[in-house]
Amino acid sequence: MSEQLLLRATQGDETAFRELTDSYRRELQFHCYRILGSMQDAEDALQETMLSAWRGLRGFEERSSLRAWLYRIATNRCLDALRDAGRQPPAAPEPPFEPPAPTRLAEPTWLEPYPDALLEGLIDPSPGPDARYETRETVELAFIAALQELPPRQRAALVLRDVLGFRAGEVADMLDTSEDSVKGALKRARATIEQLQAVPGRERAPLPDSDEERELVRRFSDAWVADDIDGVVALLTDDAWVTMPPSPLQYRGRSAIAAFLREVARWRGERRYRLIATRANSQPAFGCYRTDAHAPVAHPTGLLVLTLEGDRIAAITNFLDTSVLPHFGLPRTLRD
Repeated sequence: MSEQLLLRATQGDETAFRELTDSYRRELQFHCYRILGSMQDAEDALQETMLSAWRGLRGFEERSSLRAWLYRIATNRCLDALRDAGRQPPAAPEPPFEPPAPTRLAEPTWLEPYPDALLEGLIDPSPGPDARYETRETVELAFIAALQELPPRQRAALVLRDVLGFRAGEVADMLDTSEDSVKGALKRARATIEQLQAVPGRERAPLPDSDEERELVRRFSDAWVADDIDGVVALLTDDAWVTMPPSPLQYRGRSAIAAFLREVARWRGERRYRLIATRANSQPAFGCYRTDAHAPVAHPTGLLVLTLEGDRIAAITNFLDTSVLPHFGLPRTLRD
């Protein structure tokens, strides 16, 4: 870090401040997303981080790196957001038909997809030597969803220590606590994450954009658009899940998923789906649109994200909030 650049920034030079901090913006935004589970909240937290850093730069004493100082600010802005009593998960939409009994009714939670286009350069950064997870694993939906189950300070400690690899002393400084407190939080957080993600004998997903991934995704897309429910179900693992954030309805297993999809098809009638391929959280995804019975257009219904396991699909996450589509460069409507 240039001392001259830092001096100029502390004297009120906004251009110098941007030169100092712009290279960290994207990783800080994703850090906020990991903790908050929401793209919009992450962007808000990032803006507050940069504003706080600008105002507090004179107090930066270089006892830590600029990067660690920015992470301290970002983490605490996220914790402030999580403490905000007015922060409520999006309201779950009422299904327009009577759905079959779900396998599970989930608690409302914050969870949105993150565009792969914004992950470029972040998938394989250089985490510290104490990081416990592969970087790709920590961007996937399953990991982000598991993080949202942790209490806020456990969540922050685990991300800072086990994902980013900051030393325990650095994490304690960021969270204004002791190393013993950090170690206790980590022990509890690790146990919860291991319990939530424990899947004995789980196969690894195909590599992104590999022939194996493309073939499986093509078969799913063809079956989904053709309304071939049996074809979709045949691609699933025996214990696959269908979830629909922010809806609490969750279906597990081929029979339960088939029953749900058939009920949707009965309600949908002659209207059909159209899909536009994209990627979210390093996973294959689709913008999903439903044709209009009375006009040559298709309206968005959400974003489908596939979790792959070997040559099968282990989860279909159907995000029903269509406001996320512009983040993926997807149109609000399709015309025939």
